[in-house]
Amino acid sequence: MSDFLASETRTETDSLGSVEIPAQAYWGVHTARANENFPIARRPISVYPDFVRAFACVKQAAARANNEIGALDDERTKLIDQACEEIKSGMFHDQFVVGVVQGGAGTSTNMNANEVITNRALELAGHTKGDYSFINPNDHTNHSQSTNDTYPTAIKVALAFSLKSLLEELTLLADSFQNKGREFSHIVKVGRTQLQDAVPMTLGQEFNAFGVTLREDVDRLKEAVSLLGEVNMGATAIGTGINAPKGYKESVIKHLREITELDLVTAGDLIESTSDTGVFITFSGALKRTAMKLSKISNDLRLLSSGPQAGLGEINLPARQAGSSIMPGKVNPVIPESVTQVAYSVAGCDVTVSMAVEAGQLQLNAFEPIIAHSLFQSIVWLERACQTLRVNCVDGITANEDRLEDIVGRSVTVITALAPVIGYASAAKLAKEALATNAKVSDLVLEAGLLDQAQLDDLLQPAKLAGLSDED
Repeated sequence: MSDFLASETRTETDSLGSVEIPAQAYWGVHTARANENFPIARRPISVYPDFVRAFACVKQAAARANNEIGALDDERTKLIDQACEEIKSGMFHDQFVVGVVQGGAGTSTNMNANEVITNRALELAGHTKGDYSFINPNDHTNHSQSTNDTYPTAIKVALAFSLKSLLEELTLLADSFQNKGREFSHIVKVGRTQLQDAVPMTLGQEFNAFGVTLREDVDRLKEAVSLLGEVNMGATAIGTGINAPKGYKESVIKHLREITELDLVTAGDLIESTSDTGVFITFSGALKRTAMKLSKISNDLRLLSSGPQAGLGEINLPARQAGSSIMPGKVNPVIPESVTQVAYSVAGCDVTVSMAVEAGQLQLNAFEPIIAHSLFQSIVWLERACQTLRVNCVDGITANEDRLEDIVGRSVTVITALAPVIGYASAAKLAKEALATNAKVSDLVLEAGLLDQAQLDDLLQPAKLAGLSDED
């Protein structure tokens, strides 16, 4: 940006007057005014590259549709199409500079896209930037469109793009937990309910369950993203389709499906679709569900690794950094802690989305920019959280087998497995004695002559204690 400010300028004019634009900038007067008006988040929309890519897909589909119905000539269509293709490939993203938080229902973002695409198209044609007499951001790049149909459509397309990476990371994390489940399948431990000793299980079962619950969320997120396939392209301002030529609506959805490779359909009622943003609540809720599960798992890892001497100390998390500026040797569970904080942020974003969806009045929701920002941030942060939890924590977890064996040996919870054979009353009496004397239940059973060693060994097999079949 500083290089642009130091260069020569060009003058661009809108209905409010003239503005000096850095000569080399691909954005124009509308973007410049947005930068002045919304210095709020100080985060440009380019921080979400899938959103920029999605907007290029929408504009490309619109250009092809306009050309197909005879509303845009071949030369301009080809130039706009090529500019969009370059943006899709990752070029010129630094030119998408308007802030993620903005008024105007996304008009600033739409015009930022129109201006960048137009000026790149002009450049490709050998014209100077700002020569809008040849290709105009409104008359050509935005032809047959409104912010009110392009912006929500781009959000939905971008969410579908972004979710692919999150699902990949979530699946890898589930794999990691289930790999640990197999590694720890032979290690018996005491299960807990309400933070109190319950019955035996294996450490492998505990870790496998973490993986299973995350796989369930992969399915739920796939279901949620399928709801985003209904878009309102062709609705223009409020859903009546004003200024969209005959045939455009049918053509643009066809091209958008081809370009994005997404299963998109035109909404049955464009007025309803333009005013209603309820689908974003559903999608946000699915993200929050995933976040809450990740937080629960992270907190379990913190509990299981607590210590190393005065806590549960059943597992060891990889040491990632020194844990204290005053206590030598202290190491904290920093990776699970960071993941839990991401979950809190996602929950907060879900509240924001819900409030913004409710606040839409009459034929349009003016608060889609904060909806988009909240959803994109949640997806990106969840993806990164899954990755760091897997790479920097789960893959390196080890079990404290000796400690677990000792805990199980002294735990009265194993008496539950003996009760059907020795009777409930005898089992309760021995449990009470074991707690009072800190003796092992198995030793007390043998001393009382209730079972012999062979019977005891059979009943206390890890597979039986954990409810596993002989085949497992």
